[in-house]
Amino acid sequence: MPLRPTTSPSPTRTLLPMVGQTHGSRSAVTCHLRCGDACSAPVPNTTETSYFRDVASSVLSRRSVVGTGLSVAALTAVPMGRAAAAPAPGPKPGKGGHGRPGTLPFSPIAPAATTVDDVTVPVGYRWDPILRWGDPILAGAPAFDPDAQTPEAQAGQFGYNNDYLDIIETNRAGTEALLVCNHEYTNEGIMFPPGTDPATVIRTAWAAHGMSVVQLRRRKRGDVWSYVPGAPLNRRITLDTPFAVDGPAAGSALLQTAADPTGRTVRGTMNNCAGGTTPWGTVLSGEENFNQYFRATGTDPKERRYGLSATQDSRNWRSLDPRWDATTADYRNEPNRFGWVVEVDPSDPTSTPVKHTAMGRFKHEGANVIVNRDGHVVAYMGDDERFDYVYRFVSRDTMRPGNSPKARRHNLTLLSEGDLSVARFTGDGLGDGVSDGTGEWIPLTRGGQSMVPGFTLEEVLVYTRLAADAVQPTKMDRPEDVEPNLHNGRIYVACTNNTDRGKVGKEGPTEPNPRPANKDGHVVEMIPTGGDHTVDTFDWNLFLVCGDEASAGRYFGGWTGPVSPISCPDNVAFDSLGNLWVSTDGQPSAIKVNDGLFKVPVEGPERGHVQQFLAVPSGAETCGPVIRDRDDSVFVAVQHPGEDGTWAAPQSRFPDYVPVGASAPAGQLAGPRPTVVQVTRA
Repeated sequence: MPLRPTTSPSPTRTLLPMVGQTHGSRSAVTCHLRCGDACSAPVPNTTETSYFRDVASSVLSRRSVVGTGLSVAALTAVPMGRAAAAPAPGPKPGKGGHGRPGTLPFSPIAPAATTVDDVTVPVGYRWDPILRWGDPILAGAPAFDPDAQTPEAQAGQFGYNNDYLDIIETNRAGTEALLVCNHEYTNEGIMFPPGTDPATVIRTAWAAHGMSVVQLRRRKRGDVWSYVPGAPLNRRITLDTPFAVDGPAAGSALLQTAADPTGRTVRGTMNNCAGGTTPWGTVLSGEENFNQYFRATGTDPKERRYGLSATQDSRNWRSLDPRWDATTADYRNEPNRFGWVVEVDPSDPTSTPVKHTAMGRFKHEGANVIVNRDGHVVAYMGDDERFDYVYRFVSRDTMRPGNSPKARRHNLTLLSEGDLSVARFTGDGLGDGVSDGTGEWIPLTRGGQSMVPGFTLEEVLVYTRLAADAVQPTKMDRPEDVEPNLHNGRIYVACTNNTDRGKVGKEGPTEPNPRPANKDGHVVEMIPTGGDHTVDTFDWNLFLVCGDEASAGRYFGGWTGPVSPISCPDNVAFDSLGNLWVSTDGQPSAIKVNDGLFKVPVEGPERGHVQQFLAVPSGAETCGPVIRDRDDSVFVAVQHPGEDGTWAAPQSRFPDYVPVGASAPAGQLAGPRPTVVQVTRA
């Protein structure tokens, strides 16, 4: 029976564990709501490893990881509404200094101060909102009314805190497309007026999580997209949407609950962070910080390794649904049903989304695939936690070309069976003047069998972190997006940060994670041996070691000219020429400027030349970059703008910009709304 909430689920701002512990201006509210104050809790990975003692060093030579590039930090951003920012000095657009000519030429913007509540774009560009939280997308959904949101209304509207994003064109003219987007988490304190019924808050939040699929239209290529309310392919996926469980752990006793004794159907998905689009047209989404929604005992090592505890469920969802209370025998396994890669078919709104157990369970940032030359599909994944790991999945079967119904049915099963492995990076020492080395993929499963002594196949897949610990892979600095570049076949790993590295009792610097108290993060470049993504060896190097002028140990792929300051790389994307684009999450705390999106060539004389393309508004994070340079368009999901405000005192008015003291027009909000933005030529 559903239970009546006994306390308000809204976050209590006076009891935020990260208050006073965040760096610079990072919001403690963001830490609390998105990841359950993970940095204030003990690091879940307490295993001891010895593989990197020989390359550990608290002080690295300047020649090994410190670049000689100059920053452009002295510049100031001057946004004017939707107008462009003042450019940094440098070559003119389209000339040397901005990558290869002919695609999205721009002069890098200056960093935007944390007080700038706008999207800052280069001279000659403009930005437009495509979809905002609360926009009605399903047929019959009501217009957004922030004073009277209901679960039923939210279930038909665009969800909250958009993250992973893709724009999938569906006709040859490029005038129709499907937008697919994750909705990671909610901020009840700025979503609802004070005094809203607690049950309404909880149920509406359930409907605001998940994913959205929305049809788009425009007149011609290069135009701004508009969404189509009530279009036949529009879909909301929420915490009430049934998901099928497939793969070797489907039906396992470890996934069975009182509500699902078969262990094969899970209700909903949540904390969906990044993702990827497959060559057969489906979208993958990673379930990340799921632990914070449950009450658990926190005494079982399997629970502790995933960050489950008795104190994190501040949203109090268990007051309405007992499945969120994992201290009971009926729902002890409910947390095991989250933390997977899910696959959604955006072209079929009647299809059942799938949770793939063969790809392992951890705090998935996302999953990105490449088709190997032998036809096997290879997915790369990061576990977004301090001192956790990088993973690879290789499909058992090969992809069938073409779009026939038979080929599509087959390709929809490719992620259901295959081999899972975890990465070990070995440094070759600093004598060669660079941080690089070799690596190997250590098998966790192979041929449908466990490769980890003492673990069954089901245990490897449900308790993947523990199985990985047993084979001693490399502890990384929060490996988030891990994405193959289809142009050069290399893989790029965004390691966001790890301020615990080198603390007493914690692992110190290693060659692939070279800085103690790493507040700025880095990007690792991996090169499969012989260009084969299925072999178990690779080379690697540190492509970017991020920071501003004041940050020790910066390195930019060998580039020694001016660069835009960059910190806390989170998501990566590539344009049509293979240039890397990096979105950030944490610059307000690390280098005290708004988060942004950066272009970085990976080849040629400008390899490593970091150039900032845009900055997001005050308090926001840059998510889900989509680069359509041939179409003169860039898309980002602006997440958690004004996160640290309140309903009565918002700290952002993006994107509606209702004037202070004015009443919001119908369908608008006098406060922040997470929004998908398109940047085009002005």
